[in-house]
Amino acid sequence: MKTLDLIDSFQEFKDFKNIDRETLMRILEEVFRAALAKHFGTEDNFDIIVNIDKGDLEIFRNRMIVDDGNVQDPSREIALSEAVKIEADFEVGEELSEPIYMSIFGRREILTIRQNLVAKIQDYEKSLIFQKYREKVGEIVVGEVYQPWSKEILILDEEKIELLLPKSEQIPGDRFRKGDTVRAIVLKVEMKNNNPVIILSRTSPIFLERLLEGEVPEIYDGLITIKNIVRQPGERAKVAVESYDDRIDPVGSCVGVKGSRIHGIVRELRNENIDVINYTPRVDVMIQRALNPAKVSSIRINEEEKKAEVFMKPDQVSLAIGKGGFNIRLASKLVGYEIEVYRDSDEDYDDVDLQEFNDEIEQWVIDELVKIGCDTAKSVLALPKEELIARTDLEEETIDNVLEILKAEFEE
Repeated sequence: MKTLDLIDSFQEFKDFKNIDRETLMRILEEVFRAALAKHFGTEDNFDIIVNIDKGDLEIFRNRMIVDDGNVQDPSREIALSEAVKIEADFEVGEELSEPIYMSIFGRREILTIRQNLVAKIQDYEKSLIFQKYREKVGEIVVGEVYQPWSKEILILDEEKIELLLPKSEQIPGDRFRKGDTVRAIVLKVEMKNNNPVIILSRTSPIFLERLLEGEVPEIYDGLITIKNIVRQPGERAKVAVESYDDRIDPVGSCVGVKGSRIHGIVRELRNENIDVINYTPRVDVMIQRALNPAKVSSIRINEEEKKAEVFMKPDQVSLAIGKGGFNIRLASKLVGYEIEVYRDSDEDYDDVDLQEFNDEIEQWVIDELVKIGCDTAKSVLALPKEELIARTDLEEETIDNVLEILKAEFEE
């Protein structure tokens, strides 16, 4: 029997595995050489011929013919009397090539060969997946939700490769169900227990960058450069862009006519507010643009400490800080300076910082007021009680207590 009993296995790997012909032939040869080495003690004097299309494999052992009684290594030499039984005209010094049939292998050996073959094919496929996705790090991929869990979502791509989207990499507004289509970037690819683990992200600034490249041809073509992106996923993002062509308006190109280009991205990011800013190397101008929509009166910059003191009218402070403080934090990250906001008003020179009242007002209450831009006593007193309650979610009794303490300060 010249054709080995693994034809079905060959055909299975050929038809259903994502593996090329040359690689499969190499793996088959490696597996059988290992089996031959174990069975005969050596494998370097064997020729292995693989025919993937026909699904067969032939093995030939090569041995030197020596005089009877001079055989020192039976695995490499054969006596003349044995050689002439195979072919009568053989002579001493010639090389004998004889076929090796499946019958030499026992049932356990055949089972081991098949197991090793399957294992090597699987390892190769895992390696292919790892290499494929390692090259896609930072790129957008599209997949279908296969199984949503509490801490992560299992996603399958078009080739049924498993991808993971952890909860920490999901936008707070994301709600996915089985069968939903998901877009995300490949964040990282790792090998764990010899299995490729592909982690996706929708919160990375790179995801927003790739979305902009897809919607704005000028970015994709290199006419507009994205200088920096900072995000608070699902809430707000700031993008600094620049064009080296004076004829191109980078901000207008990114936003599109009536927001046509940016709207699709906003929807993908669960209504994340995206501020597109025209980049400039001038720090003071960049800070003004980054704090938009707040209007800045003046700026004092400390380049050594990377700090900036920004002065503005009292009614602009809450705009600069933004909901939850996101606007000022993102502006600081975008510019690379720690930004501190101060009220620029003569009538406020005798104002008192709220922190001065921490012995009478609990710190968590002060923190709630600071979040809405009220960091001084007069800034709190300037707002109606109803507005303070609505914007801070503090109880009316707590607000009344705060107002009483602050009013007493100025009555004295």
